[in-house]
Amino acid sequence: MQDYKNLIDGKWVGASSGKTFTSENPAKLGEILGTFPSATQEDTRNAIEAARAALPGWANMPPPARGAILEKASRILEARADEYAAILTREEGKTKTEAMGEVSRARDLFRYYAGEGWRMGGDVLPSNVSGELLYTRREALGVVALITPWNFPLAIPAWKMAPALIYGNTVVFKPASLAPHSGLILVEALVEAGLPNGVVNFITGSGRTVGDELVSSPHVHGVSFTGSYSVGAGIYEKAIKNMTRVQLEMGGKNPMIILDDGNMDLAVKLAVTGGFGLTGQACTATSRVIVEESVADEFASALTEAARNMVVGDGLDAGVHMGPAVSEDQLKTDLEYIGIGKDEGAKLLTGGDIAKSNGHFVQPTVFDHVEPGMRIAQEEIFGPVIGIMRARSFEQAIEHANAIGFGLSAGIVTTNLQRAFQFANSIDAGVVKINEPTTGLALQAPFGGFKQSSANTFKEQGQAAIEFYTRTKTIYVGHG
Repeated sequence: MQDYKNLIDGKWVGASSGKTFTSENPAKLGEILGTFPSATQEDTRNAIEAARAALPGWANMPPPARGAILEKASRILEARADEYAAILTREEGKTKTEAMGEVSRARDLFRYYAGEGWRMGGDVLPSNVSGELLYTRREALGVVALITPWNFPLAIPAWKMAPALIYGNTVVFKPASLAPHSGLILVEALVEAGLPNGVVNFITGSGRTVGDELVSSPHVHGVSFTGSYSVGAGIYEKAIKNMTRVQLEMGGKNPMIILDDGNMDLAVKLAVTGGFGLTGQACTATSRVIVEESVADEFASALTEAARNMVVGDGLDAGVHMGPAVSEDQLKTDLEYIGIGKDEGAKLLTGGDIAKSNGHFVQPTVFDHVEPGMRIAQEEIFGPVIGIMRARSFEQAIEHANAIGFGLSAGIVTTNLQRAFQFANSIDAGVVKINEPTTGLALQAPFGGFKQSSANTFKEQGQAAIEFYTRTKTIYVGHG
């Protein structure tokens, strides 16, 4: 067991209070992976001040030079992929294959945004006055706070941190307390790559202490948060008092529609990938499958068989398809919602119980005859629970899919091109998948949801990230 530290102004330090918390392996109860500082408000203010002091030097560094540091960090991630994937699996519970995919995504994000150092800039505009040059330039927003969740503890910090840094911002990064070591990997790679002191500050602790100080500080210019709607709404309320720019990505209750012309084998594969992959612990996970009535029995039978054939266990073991819930609390939440589904009258087809005793393991679970108003059809569970809903027609399937407060990801399985595009145009979601799982994103494409899945302001990833992490200055130059 290792005693890890916070990084503030280039120095590895403990909490000023001396207090710590532990990170544990969800697949092996009692296995402590390390201790981390429980930072105080004073520690958080010191981290903000370090980012403020480092801002002028970093923002004025030529963007290609900033990109060279990100590129070197990406090579470090690549060289140590096996080691980092094992750390991620032990801490969060993913299978080794899923963890390797996440390490690769973090590597590619750093590599992609390293190239942005050669591309970022402004526009030269036609002037309406003779003898005048009219142009714009992009400048760093300033000090940004990145508050990230435990379910993608490497990839989500990377897709926030890489654009923040390449566009000249300095960072205070607070990872989720359930998976702090995975976030620390990114910071260590950047330090090894030559990042100047204070440009990234890594600080662990409670959301109530560290998070509140970050979002309430008048010296933080932007807050990017991924997590639950309730926490995100609270962040928005606090940050707006200082007119702090806010980027929120929150929950999802994502539907996949299966039409009677769709490929049934593909439909089952996509449901398993989207609903049980990552133990269902993804904001884009498939939690509602809306099936046309004529093929609903066939689909329900095939999905049930596929769920029963899944191997649940430690993600480091060979042949495991699905790892544990991240924590005891998450396991309890999964089981509570399964109980709610039974009480509401949904038909349990398979699963619904603990899979193994030595770890936070839950069985892949399938409900049938789920009605749109049921809680298991409306509320995010964040576990491997799929609810099958039946629709009399394509139009009713769209109606069921949209009858919810979230709007993150949505998919359809069909061979009918007209219906595919009708779905894409009608569905109220920020990410639309046709004959693909609701999970999985292209890093070069904008990502974000509608309704309660997002603040409906700034998208993440790709070229869209520049809108959040920069401000635009318009410059008029008379020729004199």
